[in-house]
Amino acid sequence: MYTATVILAAVLGVAVIAMGAGYLIAPTANAKGFGLPEWPDGALTAWLNIKGIRDLAMGAAILVMLATSGPHAMGWYLLVSAVVPIGDAVIVLRHGGSKLLAWAMHGGTAAVVAAVAAVLLLAG
Repeated sequence: MYTATVILAAVLGVAVIAMGAGYLIAPTANAKGFGLPEWPDGALTAWLNIKGIRDLAMGAAILVMLATSGPHAMGWYLLVSAVVPIGDAVIVLRHGGSKLLAWAMHGGTAAVVAAVAAVLLLAG
């Protein structure tokens, strides 16, 4: 189970990097799936690039932590980083976005990240 959890943490890192790249390459197209009712066009898409950079950095940090610090430190990092999808869910809900996406996508992401963190912390 421990090895599978480390692999799952690596998959999470790669997935977050892919999401970040999507927000840099095609920000408006990717943003429609975030859950908010409206998205900016034109110059305001720079805000979506900010999300892309955030996701790229967080995903890379997951992979670097796995490679250099071991599973226990990775567990702490994941536990702290679970705050990000919780924050995303709150933003979607506060701005009249999709409750389904807020709870299922963002809340589900936070739950998976926290669960992987718990296994890594308990095993390490």
